[in-house]
Amino acid sequence: MKSSRQFLTACGFGLAALVLSTQSEVHAQAVAQYPLSIAVSDSTIMLADRDFHGVWKLEGGELSAYFTGSKTFRTPLNAIRCVEFDSDGKLLAGDSATREVYRFDDDGKPVPLTNGGIGIAMDIAVNKAGDLFVSDLEIHRIMKVPKAGGKPEEVTEISGCRGLFVDKEDHLWVVSTTNDQLYRISPDGKSETIVAGRAFEFPHTVVVDDDLTAYVCDGYAKTIWKITRGGKPEAWVKGEPLVNPVGMAIQGDTIYVVDPRAVAVFAIDREGKLKTTPLKPAGPEKAAP
Repeated sequence: MKSSRQFLTACGFGLAALVLSTQSEVHAQAVAQYPLSIAVSDSTIMLADRDFHGVWKLEGGELSAYFTGSKTFRTPLNAIRCVEFDSDGKLLAGDSATREVYRFDDDGKPVPLTNGGIGIAMDIAVNKAGDLFVSDLEIHRIMKVPKAGGKPEEVTEISGCRGLFVDKEDHLWVVSTTNDQLYRISPDGKSETIVAGRAFEFPHTVVVDDDLTAYVCDGYAKTIWKITRGGKPEAWVKGEPLVNPVGMAIQGDTIYVVDPRAVAVFAIDREGKLKTTPLKPAGPEKAAP
């Protein structure tokens, strides 16, 4: 009888150890929470995660924490909203909690560039000279920040300004959520309306390929819109698995989309075919045997 109790006790300890070990593995696994913005350089993808208060690095399908901020307001990247790479391959990040745009140094430390000169940085784009364009939703203006950092200068006023992109001709594209929803600004500052009126439900970001075809990410419509030169918006990719597509980046023939509701990154080829990379573990019903 005693030996039976000892055996059961030993089994219990063994089972507990197994459960604890499994729990440790689960907790150690990186899980994105609410990724809003995506930046791509070669095979490396960076993601701004609002609820994580930091930046994830996605490489080879593996997610790891690149920078973990604090949950305390007014600390760097507490309210991160966007990421982008600069002309030297350094990571940039916009943060409304500290009213700042940061550049990460070689040690992975965010260095402020504007001395609190940006209110709500919704997106960042970089021109051929290496200067930064930032859409500031607080004052509804596009601001220009010198490559080395410094006081931002106003480029233009656009209500509801969000997504930005600089094309191969150094034109700046701007997404707005109000009246006219897609603009293009030449290097000498001339603005042109590309999509007049409210063609999109809630556009977030824009990318432009080498043919100068624009793609707009529309969260409410669960759609990636395609706008050819001189053409009207057409629904290019629509519906599931997209849930609330928000952030977008382009590299070569691939468009990358991050969706905070699907908690996934989608790679879309020229034909509109999607490849999904989940940013959270699959549930028990989806887990591999």
